[in-house]
Amino acid sequence: MSAQSPAENELARLLVESLNLEEVEPGEIEPEAPLFGEGLGLDSIDALELSLAINKHYGVQLRSDGEANRRIFASLRALSAHVEQSRAA
Repeated sequence: MSAQSPAENELARLLVESLNLEEVEPGEIEPEAPLFGEGLGLDSIDALELSLAINKHYGVQLRSDGEANRRIFASLRALSAHVEQSRAA
């Protein structure tokens, strides 16, 4: 298991809180593991809720019909990198 960066840990906390993942500790989320399917098991409703939380917390807007969503939501690390890149732009 690779370690989370501080930005990934902050995003993991937001993910756990916004989706009410009571049995998941933010620090236990593997940065490279898939968020959907076999990884955390998130679904499309979770993606929508997480997008809203990211928008509110970071001011980064993720479009529901965005072509890059599969890549952006691939893992905690990919999502964190996208948020950081969007905030810097």
